[in-house]
Amino acid sequence: MILAGSVLLLGVLGVFGVVVSDTPDRYVLRVVGEPLASVEVRLMVDAPVSRTLDPYRGLGTWVDSYDFDPAYVPGGITVAPADLVDMAGHGVRTVFIQSSRSDRRATGLVSDPWLLAEFLLAADRTGLAVVAWYLPKWTDDDEDLDRLLAIDRFSVLGRRFDGLAMDIEWNRDGLGAIERSRRLVNLSDRLRRTVGDDPLGAIVMPPVITDEINLAFWPGFPWAELAPLYDVWLPMAYWSFRTEEHAEPEFYVSQNIRRLRANLGDPEAMVHAIGGIGAADGSAIVDPGEPLATIDDLAPFVAALVAEGAVGGSIYDWATMGSRSRSLLDDLMAGSTVGAAGH
Repeated sequence: MILAGSVLLLGVLGVFGVVVSDTPDRYVLRVVGEPLASVEVRLMVDAPVSRTLDPYRGLGTWVDSYDFDPAYVPGGITVAPADLVDMAGHGVRTVFIQSSRSDRRATGLVSDPWLLAEFLLAADRTGLAVVAWYLPKWTDDDEDLDRLLAIDRFSVLGRRFDGLAMDIEWNRDGLGAIERSRRLVNLSDRLRRTVGDDPLGAIVMPPVITDEINLAFWPGFPWAELAPLYDVWLPMAYWSFRTEEHAEPEFYVSQNIRRLRANLGDPEAMVHAIGGIGAADGSAIVDPGEPLATIDDLAPFVAALVAEGAVGGSIYDWATMGSRSRSLLDDLMAGSTVGAAGH
């Protein structure tokens, strides 16, 4: 069945359904409430709305597979599509969600497609943007590109993700740094040529780590080769893992933004900095088993974003932030210039 678009699809079937895809034109529609009622369609969707850099501005939050995907959650899920209402109520503009994984638990090219569809529909109801992210493993086949493109083309009733970002940190691959860098640049170039002018985000290790603290993590990281391939940079400036001066949020975040721009050779590079991990404040939170930031770290974090002209900021992740911390971060970001025009 060839249809002109998702509106016509609804009109023909007269029901509410979920459409998913893991090839450019193969979609399966499953009627909500009718788990056995499904129909495969080849859907020619109208030209999608152009993606912009707006989702990277202002306050964001993060959700990973261990929060929402039943294949990875050891107990009950900690973040559900219904939580987007709470996120919006705390000033969040964008949810960054891990939308695919490369390991033996993965059941398809994307994470649980029905839950991803629910997140996108919930985002429409709450006015939030959703950026999909993926962690490549630098395999010598096309798996990484296939997964990135499956995310890029995933849609529900014509609604795509608002952005796509690559999580560039995997180094437990047995590869030498030169070969790993070559595969990273090659994957990035192929992805860029496929998505055209759509903005791409690069989630990167904090340069203070790679340039100063742990030179063996990824020697010769190819900043210059990547610079023209990505539009916005998201350094993982998790000060809660650091000691001494690097544990001070304002210093650590500022230093990482400055080094990032210097490595890129672009003092105006667009940056959305990620802090954390979490923000402990005495209220009930999910314990990630890792060192947590505190509620007192949030003001210096936002101060660094302002001082360095970052376009956005977020704490990794939603599940590990206490309710008081969520409210305070909302207030701090709302009272700042982060994400305002000109930044």
